[in-house]
Amino acid sequence: MDKYKRTNKNVLARGVKHLAAALGTLVLGPITVYNSFMNKDHALFIPVLVIGVIFMLLAIFLIFRGIKLMLDSFFKQ
Repeated sequence: MDKYKRTNKNVLARGVKHLAAALGTLVLGPITVYNSFMNKDHALFIPVLVIGVIFMLLAIFLIFRGIKLMLDSFFKQ
């Protein structure tokens, strides 16, 4: 029975959690950047733009991390 590789369910669950968190930041990032560009003459234009860019970079990181964790759960021993 040990000759078959099994999926590590704990690592798989962590990967799915990372992808679920990425889904939220995938929505928040572009909305925040769009709102900052709609209010260019407002005093908080730059801080809101920076927050939106941080959300988008965090989404990219969480997607890659989630996919890596899922692949590790499938293929590592």
